[in-house]
Amino acid sequence: MSERLVVIGGDAAGMSAASQARRLRSAGELEIVAFERGHFSSFSACGIPYWVGGDVAERDELIARTPEEHRARDIDLRMRTEVVEIDVPGRRVRTRDLESGAEAWTGFDKLVIATGARPMRPPLPGIDAPGVHGVQTLDDGQALLDSLARTEGRRAVVVGAGYIGVEMAEALLNRGYEVTVLNRGEQPMATLDPDMGRLVHGVMDGLGIRTVGSSPVTKILTGEDGRVRAVATEDAEYPADVVVLGMGVVPETTLARAAGLPLGAYGGLLTDLAMRVRGHENIWAGGDCVEVLDLVSGRERHIALGTHANKHGQVIGSNVGGGYATFPGVVGTAVSKVCDLEIARTGLREKDAREVGLRYVTVTIESTSRAGYYPGAAPMTVKMLAERRTGRLLGVQIVGREGAAKRVDIAAVALTAGMTVEQMTALDLGYAPPFSPVWDPVLIAARKAVAAVRAAG
Repeated sequence: MSERLVVIGGDAAGMSAASQARRLRSAGELEIVAFERGHFSSFSACGIPYWVGGDVAERDELIARTPEEHRARDIDLRMRTEVVEIDVPGRRVRTRDLESGAEAWTGFDKLVIATGARPMRPPLPGIDAPGVHGVQTLDDGQALLDSLARTEGRRAVVVGAGYIGVEMAEALLNRGYEVTVLNRGEQPMATLDPDMGRLVHGVMDGLGIRTVGSSPVTKILTGEDGRVRAVATEDAEYPADVVVLGMGVVPETTLARAAGLPLGAYGGLLTDLAMRVRGHENIWAGGDCVEVLDLVSGRERHIALGTHANKHGQVIGSNVGGGYATFPGVVGTAVSKVCDLEIARTGLREKDAREVGLRYVTVTIESTSRAGYYPGAAPMTVKMLAERRTGRLLGVQIVGREGAAKRVDIAAVALTAGMTVEQMTALDLGYAPPFSPVWDPVLIAARKAVAAVRAAG
């Protein structure tokens, strides 16, 4: 008899799992039913700022696979259908058709939870006013573009200065808006240490993006027409014709919590190495709704990235399909940019190292993307953390121009391998003047970190 796999969520993790399971098991062996409450499947949320900013011309370029393409592969993908309850003992889910309101139960033999994350949207006065936008889905992106087309004014306020915040600031700047970024923290990019965030702050100001730190928003002010007109903090009001929220995300685990499934400190589902929900033989979870092991700190973390979600889906699909695969963990690698400034990090910040009780040294170096005499050589700053006693690499942050961000991959591999900074200095990296100085900036930082470890005893 065939089994039924039910997938909750039609984006990266959910549909990667469904597709991989289908590759391994035929429709006669495994029936696959997937539910997605939105209008689109398998799309790149990471690409939304670049679509809004005009770098990507068409919305559909962000869609990797349409519902029709999934259905052609014998995956019964039901759009605009929301799962409203998981009955774990009964092995069934209750769904609601968002167009008709009709509800139904669907049984499962195996279940994949890929409900993603939801944007932080604090209950501030005016937060739901017309002209205030989140940017989590393609629908959100289209609503923002429609709002920009209707708005006569050219003043934009971005609330939050994380990845989405700085990327949306760039998008709005590219569209000719006067942009103000309001940030709760002192410096933008809280995923960096403050000294590195200060570099980003300076460049954003130089680009004409007004960045205001230590300014949590208290309310959204509206005009007589009910539309947003300003954003207020404790100290000031900032005029706004459009507001974009970029305050980060939290795991969307409302269903899982109600079903009694295990959650971690960040509210994400807890899984084993096979991405199986702990304590539940036939339930898997992946993507932005789970917590994963940080290989550097040894603790669980919530990191919402499409790269992880797709890998989770491949692991889940392989296991559901009768194979075996594992997801060992992450080192926390991420890259972004604001105009021509590239921003990258991997591993632990100083704050992270202190929280897990690690003693460490830090070094910061200035270098260039190419040999200094070669045309186009651009500056970059590299900060490196190493464990004080062992010299084990703990983290790297890079801020610079062209060629800076992807250098963080060197450090990501070294972290995954558990290398020391001294071992890193012997890495045989590619060199030619158009691509790097004779000592790559990451290796210059490693050499300096070796000296700092020795000096610390």
